[in-house]
Amino acid sequence: MFLLDFNYLIWMIPAFVLAGLATFITRRTFKRYSKIPASSGVTGAQAAQRLLQSQGISDVAIEPVQGFLSDHYDPSSRTLRLSPDVYQSNSLAAIGVACHEAGHALQHAEGYGPLALRSTLVPATKIGSHAAYFIVMAGFFLSSAKLFAIGAIVFSVVVLFSLVTLPVEWDATARAKRFMTTAGIVTSQEQVDAGKVLNAAFMTYVAAAISAIMTLFYYILRARG
Repeated sequence: MFLLDFNYLIWMIPAFVLAGLATFITRRTFKRYSKIPASSGVTGAQAAQRLLQSQGISDVAIEPVQGFLSDHYDPSSRTLRLSPDVYQSNSLAAIGVACHEAGHALQHAEGYGPLALRSTLVPATKIGSHAAYFIVMAGFFLSSAKLFAIGAIVFSVVVLFSLVTLPVEWDATARAKRFMTTAGIVTSQEQVDAGKVLNAAFMTYVAAAISAIMTLFYYILRARG
């Protein structure tokens, strides 16, 4: 649909460029620090386990999952899943990512509000992102401002999810940076380098939020004619 709307492409070009740039920087930074081993010699899986244990958490499972940077924490099963490049590697990049995901487990353990809100929004976001597309597509072909307005309302859930994700990811990174040194996983200098991977990754979430906001604005503008 949007390929037929030149105005949409012009409106979204900045978001597309930012998203592409953020992804490129994240991959390049991860690749750079994936070649530098930590002096402690621990793998990503071991680092996550050590960080959790240092904070008194022993009921979180850690298991491998396929996919490049597919790392995530599943609150429903209290499972931390790490990609092969993170799970079995002792690089600073792997340790940084693993400790970041462990940071989400720490958030869950203490009942961190934004994480709970994000988890609650997941089902509605999955439905809303698809439903909004079809509603707006119908509005585009039928030239219906009302359908665009409905699509904007439905898509607003996606925007809320993207905005809530920002403090969740930032806080997880802050916890990772703080505890990976106190737990003896990396040195202070190594923490700085591992943190660069997390800083780059955070920009992908910023880009996603901007893209969602720009899309919502586009729907609103079309609804207003």
